[in-house]
Amino acid sequence: MIDVNLNGTFLLSRAVAKHWLAIEQPGCIVNISSVGGKIAGAGTAAYSASKAAIHALGAAMAAELGPFGIRVNAICPGIVDTSRLDDIDRGENWERLRHIIPMRRHGTGEDIANMCVYLCSDQGSWITGQAINVDGGQLTIR
Repeated sequence: MIDVNLNGTFLLSRAVAKHWLAIEQPGCIVNISSVGGKIAGAGTAAYSASKAAIHALGAAMAAELGPFGIRVNAICPGIVDTSRLDDIDRGENWERLRHIIPMRRHGTGEDIANMCVYLCSDQGSWITGQAINVDGGQLTIR
């Protein structure tokens, strides 16, 4: 899990940054983390550690690359309806999950994509080094 979530993110981010630095091109790197990197539960040590490390990686890279016009951020999705949740019973368990989210709905891939587009746009041009929750308010209830 560490190898894919953290090392893969690091290696790809580093490769993109090296390329942009070589051609003196500004850019925006958006990594995908998770709210699981900010809160952890029993049995999630490797996952939570790998996702939390993405926050630190982004902050360090943002500090290093900012002077060259390269921004680095992470998106921290909450509960998003993807194939990862296919094993969850869509009845009682799904309702329980939905009710821990203040907006009372799961996220969608489009919710995450919209944040990515924003971060890469001119409107997001002064945002760097952040791990931004896209979670329907899930982390407001701890």
